[in-house]
Amino acid sequence: MVFNSWEFALFFPVVYLLYLLLPTRRLQNLLLLGASYYFYAAWDWRFLGLLLGSTILDYVCARAIDDATDERRRRMFLVASVIGNLTVLGFFKYYGFFVESMDDLLRPLGLSSRGLRLDIVLPIGVSFYTFQEMSYTIDVYRREIRATRSLLDFAVFVAFFPHMVAGPIQRAANLLHQVARPRRLSRAAFVSGGWLILWGLWKKIVIADNLALIADPIFAGSATVAALPAYLGVVAFAFQIYCDFSAYSDIARGVARLLGFELMLNFNLPYFATNPSDFWRRWHISLSNWLRDYLYIPLGGSRGGEAKTYRNLGLTMLLGGLWHGAAWNYVWWGAYQGALLIGHRLLRGERPPAKPGTGGAGWWLSVIVMFHFTLLGWLIFRSTRRVWVDGVSRDDSWAQMVEMLSAFGNGLGLDASSLDLLVRVAVLCLPLVIVQWIQYRLQDHLVVLRLPLLGRAAVISILLLTWLIWGIQDGESFIYFQF
Repeated sequence: MVFNSWEFALFFPVVYLLYLLLPTRRLQNLLLLGASYYFYAAWDWRFLGLLLGSTILDYVCARAIDDATDERRRRMFLVASVIGNLTVLGFFKYYGFFVESMDDLLRPLGLSSRGLRLDIVLPIGVSFYTFQEMSYTIDVYRREIRATRSLLDFAVFVAFFPHMVAGPIQRAANLLHQVARPRRLSRAAFVSGGWLILWGLWKKIVIADNLALIADPIFAGSATVAALPAYLGVVAFAFQIYCDFSAYSDIARGVARLLGFELMLNFNLPYFATNPSDFWRRWHISLSNWLRDYLYIPLGGSRGGEAKTYRNLGLTMLLGGLWHGAAWNYVWWGAYQGALLIGHRLLRGERPPAKPGTGGAGWWLSVIVMFHFTLLGWLIFRSTRRVWVDGVSRDDSWAQMVEMLSAFGNGLGLDASSLDLLVRVAVLCLPLVIVQWIQYRLQDHLVVLRLPLLGRAAVISILLLTWLIWGIQDGESFIYFQF
C-alpha cells in the first residue's frame, strides 16, 4: 500500500474517522498500532514477525538499561540491542551483496561462492525502523531519555504507519513523547496537514513519476546516449529523486499532523545549497542527523586534529552510502560525498560557515556549482545496471556510469529529440524551482497558506487540474522503499 494508491485513499479515511471517534489516548494508540501493522502487512505479512521481534528486543533492552545500576550490565544490553538490529539489517540487506563480492574475488582463483547464495527478500522499511530503534536504546543508555514502561506506546513509536516505511527517522524524544500524551487536533493542523498531503502527492504523481519516464530510458541506453540527453537524464533524475522522496516525507508529515503528531522536516530546499555541508543540512535531514549523532561524533567528530576529522567524515559518509543500498554504486556515492565534505573543509579552512544568502551573483554561482557537484553524485547513485554472466546477475554499475560520463564521445546530440527532452524537463522542473525559490526567500514551506482564500483556491485548482491531465495514476512505488 502506497500513499498514491486507491487502497490508501480508502484505508486512511476509515482509520481517521475511527481515530476521531475514540475517546481516549490508549484506544487511539491501539487503533494506530493495528492500522500500522495492517499497513505494513499489506506489503508482506511475513515480515510482521520480524517487526514484532525487533520491537520487543529493543523494548526489553531499553528497560533493562534504564533499570540497571551496574555500568557493565547497561553496556551489555546496549550491545545486545545494537547487535540484534544490525544482524537483522545485515542479513536481509547485505548478505547477498557480500556473497556476490566474495564471488568476484574468488573467480580469478577458479573458486566460487555461489553455493552460499540465498534468495532473500528485503523487508520494506527495515533500514528506517532499525535505525530509529537503535537511536532509542542509545539515547536511553546515554541517559538522554527514560525508557518507556508502555509496550503499546513503544510499538506505536516503531510502527507508526505515516513514516515507518521511508522516514523521516524519528527520535524517541520527539515522537515517543507525542505517542505517550493526549493529542490535540486543531483547525490549523488540519489545514496545513491537508496541504502537505496534496503538495506531496502532486510532487510524486505529476513531477517525479513523469521525470522517471525521461530518466529511465536514458540510463537504460547509456551505451549510445549523446551528451545533451545524458545531461538532461541526470537532471531529470535529480529532480525525480528529490520530488519522490520529499513527497513521501511531506505526505507522512501531513498525515501525522491530521492525527495530532508533528514529524520533523526532512528536506529543506536542498538544491539551494551553496556547499556540501549546506547540502547535508538540507537533504534527508533525519538521516544526516542520525549519522552525525550516532556515528560521526562517537568516532571523534572534529576532535583530535584535521586528519582524524577527515577520516571520520569519510567513514561516516561511506557507511551512509552503504545504508542506501547493498551495491557498489552506493559505496562509491558515499565515498564521493565524503570527498566533497573533506574538500570543502580543506578549502574553507578555519573560516566559519557562510550565512545563507538570498540572491546576488556570487550566491547564485555557488548554488549552480554545488548543484552540478550534486548531479555527479546522482549519476553515481543512479547507475544501478546489472547484467547476466553465466546465469548469474552481476553488478555492472561502474560500466554504466563510465558510459554516461563518456557520452560526449557519441556527439552533443543537438537534435529535435534532445530539444523535446529539454522542453519536457523544463516544463516539469521550472514551476517547482519557482515555488521553492519563493519558499527559500520567505523561509516558509507553507507559504501558499499565507495567500487569501481565493489565491489558495486557485493554487489548489491548478494542482488538481495538472494532476488529472499529466499525473501518473498507476500508484508507482516511492524510490526509497527499496532502501
